[in-house]
Amino acid sequence: MIRRPILVLAVLLGVWLVACAVLFVWPWAASSPRHADAVVVLSGGRDSRLNPALALMERHVAPLLVISSPAQDPKWRTAQRMCRARPHAYPFRVLCFEAKPYSTQGEARGIARLARTYHWKQVAVVTSTYHDTRAGMVVRRCYHGGLAMVGTSSTWWKLPEEWASETGKLLVQLTLRRGC
Repeated sequence: MIRRPILVLAVLLGVWLVACAVLFVWPWAASSPRHADAVVVLSGGRDSRLNPALALMERHVAPLLVISSPAQDPKWRTAQRMCRARPHAYPFRVLCFEAKPYSTQGEARGIARLARTYHWKQVAVVTSTYHDTRAGMVVRRCYHGGLAMVGTSSTWWKLPEEWASETGKLLVQLTLRRGC
C-alpha cells in the first residue's frame, strides 16, 4: 500500500528535477550578446550579477550600464558607488533606476519605460541563471525590442531553495500574472 505513494512522489520529484535542469540550470534563452544599446543588471544578485555585466561593458557590448534598484540592497555597495559616481568616472555611462514595484515585473516595466525614453532597440539583461527563464518571459511581456538574457552562476548550496522559489514564481507568472 505504501509503495504506490512513494513511487508517485519519487516520479514527481524526478520530473521536477528535470524541469529545474531545463528551466533553471541550462535555460535555452541564455546568450552572449555582441551588441546592445544597454546592459541591464537586475537587482538581487549583488556582484554575482554586476561583475558579468561589467565584463560585457569591458567587451564594449553597450555604451550604457543600467543598474536596477541598488538602494534595495544595502550590501550592494559596488552598485551604489557606481550610481553615485560622477559622470565620466567609467569608460561607459551608468544609469540607475528603482523598480516600482520592487519585483521582476517592476524591473521589466522600468526596462520598457527606459527603452521608450532612450529609443533602445537591443537590450542585454544580466541576472542569475536560475532566474533567467522567468525574467526573460516577464521582460518580453513589457519590452518588445531585441533581448539577450545573460545568466550568471549561483552559490551551489542555495540552488534547491532558489529552484523551489523560482518554481512557485514561474507558476504564478504563467497563470495569474500574465501581463506586463
